[in-house]
Amino acid sequence: MQTTITPKLAVRRWWAIMPIVFITYSLAYLDRANYGFAAAAGINHDLGISKGLSSLIGALFFLGYFFFQIPGAIYAERRSVKKLVFVSLILWGGCAALTGMVSNIPSLMAIRFVLGIVEAAVMPAMLVFISNWFTKSERSRANTFLILGNPVTVLWMSVVSGYLVNSFGWRNMFIAEGLPAVVWAVIWWFIVQDKPAQAKWLSAQEKAHLDATLRAEQAAIKPVKNYGEAFRSPAVIKLCAQYFCWSIGVYGFVLWLPSILKNASTFGMVETGWLSAMPYLAATIAMIAASWASDKLNARKAFVWPFLLIGAFAFAGSYLLGSTHFWASYALLVIAGAAMYAPYGPFFAIVPELLPKNVAGGAMALINSMGALGSFVGSYVVGYLNGATGSPGASYVFMSAALVAAVVLTLAVRPQGAASGSAKLAHRV
Repeated sequence: MQTTITPKLAVRRWWAIMPIVFITYSLAYLDRANYGFAAAAGINHDLGISKGLSSLIGALFFLGYFFFQIPGAIYAERRSVKKLVFVSLILWGGCAALTGMVSNIPSLMAIRFVLGIVEAAVMPAMLVFISNWFTKSERSRANTFLILGNPVTVLWMSVVSGYLVNSFGWRNMFIAEGLPAVVWAVIWWFIVQDKPAQAKWLSAQEKAHLDATLRAEQAAIKPVKNYGEAFRSPAVIKLCAQYFCWSIGVYGFVLWLPSILKNASTFGMVETGWLSAMPYLAATIAMIAASWASDKLNARKAFVWPFLLIGAFAFAGSYLLGSTHFWASYALLVIAGAAMYAPYGPFFAIVPELLPKNVAGGAMALINSMGALGSFVGSYVVGYLNGATGSPGASYVFMSAALVAAVVLTLAVRPQGAASGSAKLAHRV
């Protein structure tokens, strides 16, 4: 049986699947990241939140996100991505909108934590979804289009949220940006199929070709009996630690960039929104270029650690410039943002090439949950350092050190023992 993907089938899948994947993750990212604009716009003053407590509330999302990654991934892998994401969309859209109606600190803390819980399954579920539809030679680009929902969302969210906050206040911003997820849940339910075999828009021959290609790739990976064996593998342990350190930099940056820029300048919220958007425009371009090159050259690690090292140097440069050179420091922040986002596609292509399908989803969830824990640490510590020192300098050093640690851990990852005929392929990971 033919095991290659025809150009026609390749194009049809990209146009049918990737817009859905992109929109879904984009809405998830919108409703977790817009808290930074509320913090810059006065939610702390309105609710009587101290600077230290503000950093904890901003980070609480990631605690809920951490605890429910693996259960969500197992459900997606063994049952249904479609059902899981449908329920998650409704719940997180509702939680996000309710954030605009809170009147006290405990209710805000509870909503941020619950929002993390209901969004926890989305990332691993979407990675499982992609592995059901796309082959090894496509996966870095497919993962990138998923995760492009992150910088592209923050790009337009930074501008839109700036205008919404300026015109209507932070409460109405949360409500306006939470409702689209609920609407999208209905659309998702009617247009998504879990696997190619269920798709009415594919012919029987196209389904057979795609299934044969994916099966052949699985046959080339060393079998792993269960999740326990997968979770104990050295590669997965190192990737968990790597993603923890990497996420410290990413989410310390994402959540507090608006406040850093607002405090370092005399700009209003609209101008702050435009400035906050620029790193994500650069990140979008860098992600597309890195994922294309990674798939073209069949290499993964070589498109991860160099970018993280550039990000570390950019943060260190911003620290050395200090607050007296705003525009030079801002330019380095743009570089840091682009460099931290560029490797996502190649990074999440590593696990399905190291582990078989029966455990890959759970392993990706474990890695992503450690990223959530790193995100909590980054969000909390960066917010705390900014408030305690009155300057972002200490947080730049902290994020730079975390990225250097991520570089070292990336270089330490080695392929699993491969099944016959795949050793050469695995070596290029």
